[in-house]
Amino acid sequence: MYQYDQYDQAMVDARVAEFADQVKRRLSGDMTEDQFKPLRLMNGLYLQLHAYMLRVAIPYGTLSSKQMHMLAHIARKYDRDYGHFTTRQNLQFNWIKLDDTPEILTDLASVEMHAIQTSGNCIRNISSDQFAGAAADEITDPRPWAELLRQWSSFHPEFSYLPRKFKICVIAAQEDRAAMRLHDIGIQIIEKDGVHGAAVYAGGGMGRTPMIAPLIKEFVPLEDLLSYLEACLRVYNRYGRRDNMYKARIKILIHEIGADSYRAQVEEEFAQVKALGIDPPRAEFDRIAAFFAMPDLDANASDDLDLSHKDFALWVGQNVAKHKAAGHAIVTISLKPIEGIPGDATSAQMDLMADLALQYSHDELRITHAQNVVLPHVRKADLFAVWEKLVAAGLATPNLDLITDMIACPGLDYCSLANARSIPVAQKIADRFADLDRQRDLGELKLKISGCINACGHHHAGHIGILGVDKKGKENYQLSFGGSGAQDVSIANITGPGFDEDGVVDAIERATDKYLAERRDGERFIDTYRRIGMAPFKEAIYG
Repeated sequence: MYQYDQYDQAMVDARVAEFADQVKRRLSGDMTEDQFKPLRLMNGLYLQLHAYMLRVAIPYGTLSSKQMHMLAHIARKYDRDYGHFTTRQNLQFNWIKLDDTPEILTDLASVEMHAIQTSGNCIRNISSDQFAGAAADEITDPRPWAELLRQWSSFHPEFSYLPRKFKICVIAAQEDRAAMRLHDIGIQIIEKDGVHGAAVYAGGGMGRTPMIAPLIKEFVPLEDLLSYLEACLRVYNRYGRRDNMYKARIKILIHEIGADSYRAQVEEEFAQVKALGIDPPRAEFDRIAAFFAMPDLDANASDDLDLSHKDFALWVGQNVAKHKAAGHAIVTISLKPIEGIPGDATSAQMDLMADLALQYSHDELRITHAQNVVLPHVRKADLFAVWEKLVAAGLATPNLDLITDMIACPGLDYCSLANARSIPVAQKIADRFADLDRQRDLGELKLKISGCINACGHHHAGHIGILGVDKKGKENYQLSFGGSGAQDVSIANITGPGFDEDGVVDAIERATDKYLAERRDGERFIDTYRRIGMAPFKEAIYG
């Protein structure tokens, strides 16, 4: 994985010192909250319902055991002994004291981490495929390009105060494991006539007005990628609305002027930008790419795997994916235990995952946009030992992509923007469907919960989505069906009137019963929904 050079480290250290001074001035009263707010947000510090929340960047979801150990240390020393992994492949600490933040950021900087640009109207953390570099179906590792974009976008003088926040995703496989087309810009590295290039999508997003990004350029030569993205951002920065925050995202601009008009303006801008020479020389890209070389895997590793232990076999079948190298596998650690909080991990669990990464996965972990953790390079011969240690830590739930593997935002338990709680609903659903045989019979079912219209829980992209709203002072939950963030991307449709907390759990159970009654061989929930439509499901849940 990428290692900071002196410039990276100096930049982060300077920001820590700058923010420490700003915190000092705020605590002394020399700076008002209105003056401080934009400064703290650019450093990932939010003021939530009960305390400050610090969002730590994990670029393209990749981190080392040393970095995970540091997150565990911060959770123990400065928070309430846990952290929350997010749909941006970041980590949030929900109980931070303002006067501790300089010390926390200093600790993060000591392991090449920070919270820069995890908030504010800037280019946010670059996201990617959690299986990048290990996936059997990728044409190349997209992370060198994600790292190049991280460097390009950090403190970019033109794009630090965009009309609204901006999210970029890079993948390099046909299977979309990162919700690429639901980003402001989605990049898919592809191959054409033996040459790698980028298919560039722009104008996707969820929130108040969910949209799927249209294709803007079918093939951008990779040597032109930075210039092309610069042109994309310049057009948005020039014409994106600043008078209405609800209409300020690039998806609204492209929707209003049309993809063809946006495309033409980008091409015109690109002709100007390309002459500026901002694309890095090949030697610089090669320097970055060298950090992402495949680790020294065991060339003699065997593909044999003893599956005689029933529980181990279930876990392998559900949570272990194919690796591009023989004798190896990709392990997903579920952070969705029954009765747990989706995406949460204690400091002890973080330490355990870090230890496993160091011992069994070449010192590398990944965070998924579905709020789980990945060990990307595990020998098949080591899987049983890994599983036993995960069992002991309460991290071996074999539910990846099943109904209890929910995405859920923190909701009204923490967030000042939320209208309803997400966590209790997630826990009640998990309890209702706790039986593993029942979950496996339902098969792949992506359930996603948001506590407000901002859609941090990706409810628009759920096979089943839940949106918490305020209805006359009471929490109410809208159901939607048919969404997907994968390569078959689609936006979910609302079923009808909402439910209270217990009622929405009952409605989901009736919907899944209807699916079981109607499905054909090989159909997932979303496949059956797409075939028979909403009407039979509405009849089942509303009567």
